[in-house]
Amino acid sequence: MNNKNSITKSFGTLYHPKSALVFYEAKGENSDVYVEHFDMDKNGNPINAHPLTVNEAKVLAKSLQTDEEKNQAFLKPKGILLTNILHISPNAEKGTVLWYTKAQQRQMYFVDSLNIPSGKAQVPPMLWYANKNSLAVFALATDRRPTEKTPLHYAPFFNIYEDGKVCMGTVNINIKNSASVEEFIQAWEDYFFNSYFSHSLSTNLTRTNIVNLWKDLVGTDNPFPTEVLKKNNKTLKNLL
Repeated sequence: MNNKNSITKSFGTLYHPKSALVFYEAKGENSDVYVEHFDMDKNGNPINAHPLTVNEAKVLAKSLQTDEEKNQAFLKPKGILLTNILHISPNAEKGTVLWYTKAQQRQMYFVDSLNIPSGKAQVPPMLWYANKNSLAVFALATDRRPTEKTPLHYAPFFNIYEDGKVCMGTVNINIKNSASVEEFIQAWEDYFFNSYFSHSLSTNLTRTNIVNLWKDLVGTDNPFPTEVLKKNNKTLKNLL
């Protein structure tokens, strides 16, 4: 998939040196530690050396505590858990979320070479499974809340492998360590639908020509024809 957003969003924040700490430790059996605090001048040079004060130590401790709290907030709900969330594994590094969405109308973008106009179209009920770095999607036959026994179907989109994984291509994935579960799923749905679909990775995803399928749906209010979906011989339980 290709990113349609401005590249200015990928620019990093410019940080300026504010202060520096130097730790001194006595040699031998006496291992006393002394900490010296330096301010920085406009050129980034250390000046005004002085012993670390209690207030400066408190500021440092608060900063470290805030970072730790942000890591602990990953995939925590902001309030009552959304009813479309099926499973959460809140590990800070390998955390995953499994959720579903009902049939809905979404804005879709296609590269020119596909000869499909970009626009709004009805998409099928979907099952989403993501960690901080990757996404897999599947289609569902109905809007009903899926169970472990619910059959999965191939997602009828471009840039999808047969195992459901999404090729995100040049899209810049940037999900924060402090993201709540609501922010996490919103970010992935935006990454998926606000990027350009560019090419097919399998001819086995639908029972009809996938290009003609989307040509017929974009710009209309026609419901997604679930009869074109193909089962992938897996159930939701295979993802858990």
